[in-house]
Amino acid sequence: MSIRLGMMEKPSLKVRWIARRNAIFASSRFHYWAARIPFIKSVARKRATQMFDHLVGFSYSQVLRASVESGLLDLLAKGPVSADQVASEIDLSRDAALRLLRAARALDLAEEGAPDGWMLGQQGAVLQADPGTQAMIRHHRLLYADLNDPLDLLRRDRAEPTELSRYWSYAGALHGAATRGAETEEYSELMAASQRFVADEVIGAFRFPKQGKLLDVGGGHGAFLRRVGAVYPELHLGLFDLPEVVETARAHLARDVGSERLTCHPGNFFEEAVPTGYDLVSLVRILHDHDDGPALALLKNIRASLGPRGRLLIAEPMAEIPGAEPMGDAFFGLYLWAMGSGRPRSPREIKAMLKEAGFSRTRLVATAQPVIASCIVAET
Repeated sequence: MSIRLGMMEKPSLKVRWIARRNAIFASSRFHYWAARIPFIKSVARKRATQMFDHLVGFSYSQVLRASVESGLLDLLAKGPVSADQVASEIDLSRDAALRLLRAARALDLAEEGAPDGWMLGQQGAVLQADPGTQAMIRHHRLLYADLNDPLDLLRRDRAEPTELSRYWSYAGALHGAATRGAETEEYSELMAASQRFVADEVIGAFRFPKQGKLLDVGGGHGAFLRRVGAVYPELHLGLFDLPEVVETARAHLARDVGSERLTCHPGNFFEEAVPTGYDLVSLVRILHDHDDGPALALLKNIRASLGPRGRLLIAEPMAEIPGAEPMGDAFFGLYLWAMGSGRPRSPREIKAMLKEAGFSRTRLVATAQPVIASCIVAET
């Protein structure tokens, strides 16, 4: 409660309700009572399961990582295989292999098709067939290293290097790399997977102009443009990114979407004007990578490039989205903190920034999977 002019301010109804609710939930008498009432019992059990998942979620993620990095999923795809075969192939003792197999079974990554005949589970089959998601699982080892002491991470100066900030600094050097070697493989797979997921959500939620002109700002090697271009074959496509990135992307992107409908613009969107002549500009997982000052400067730069009836499409995971709150703030909040730049923003915050940048109208476009991305469209 706050103190104002020497007097105690009466707490709001919401504050009083939350305090009363928390007191009840913390009561052992309530737990005893709730465990014996059929409907209340099911609600209590669900909440207990959620809390347990929060408690042991790190273990779940490490079972995923072990299943991917050991090659277990690829081995199970050839199954059924015995525990002895698994142990031999992934260099574990039989007991350790069984421990991993049973943990994977609990997460539906594995199952026994016959006694000691192990195969992929339903989730395992999906994951094994998706190298991009596997790349994301391998990548998260860096975040988990930074989160070894979360309070230490939060107390550190954001300019201080972390595993993630080192990775992205190095990835920046790889961003325009012309060759694919061992050092670029994870980065390339990670970018392709994440952009594909977001692109599919955007295409399913937003109707692009059939014969308009789309400029993707910070579009990398063109993964987003490829997906959109395949669905809208008459849409003219533009790519604006750093010169070395554009140079690497140009030939492959032209081959995939057609050189006659592609224009590549080399440049730095913080230092140079965004190219004009486009009626739609997209920012895909760009805004949340930057702190408020640079993010607002980028929005103003885009606004200056758009003519009357121009539009900006922002697509990225956002904070405070109903049903996707953990992804927005619990995951990306800490991920971007460890990265040393940016933050997840709510639609309300993004709309306020767009208004300050000079856009007249904004609207939130619902997607099927907001844990992957939400969309905001702004008009000039």
